[in-house]
Amino acid sequence: MTKKFIRQDSHKKVKLGEKWRRPKGLHSKLRLQKKGHPKGVSIGYGNAIKEKFTLKNGLMPVLVDCLKDIERIDSKKQCAIISKNIGLKKKIEILKEISKKGIKVSNIKDVNEFIKKSEEKIKEKKQEKNKAEKEKQEKKKQIEKEKKDKESIEKKVKKTDEEKKEEEKKEKDKILTKRNE
Repeated sequence: MTKKFIRQDSHKKVKLGEKWRRPKGLHSKLRLQKKGHPKGVSIGYGNAIKEKFTLKNGLMPVLVDCLKDIERIDSKKQCAIISKNIGLKKKIEILKEISKKGIKVSNIKDVNEFIKKSEEKIKEKKQEKNKAEKEKQEKKKQIEKEKKDKESIEKKVKKTDEEKKEEEKKEKDKILTKRNE
């Protein structure tokens, strides 16, 4: 493991935090590498080649995008990291395959629990989609029914208009016939 380097005066001021920052002060003892002061970051403190790029659990991460990537993973030395660009269905397939082979996954805590939750989400989405589709069909039926009702009402109104015109004609004819007599 690498040595942990701390920021200058981080033990005096909590708000500075433990993360490393290069000392820039003119009289800084840490920058000047004085004896009795903490060491600064330098090239000689690098990781050993065997430890390089390993995670805290000692395994090398391997990015997994598809099922073929699982075949190249050695479960004793490597662990899987599931890509964030994968969809939920494909992620479930990959995780099932990984759990069969006994490979550790570093970016998902509990694989089995994640699979269960995600499958439930998929089922809920399907149910919601079916429900929305049924509602849409019902609305279409209602709209068609309303159109038919409007058409029938319009026909009745037209008939009544025509009937009124005929009645008016008959009355006019009666009046005319009375005058002629």
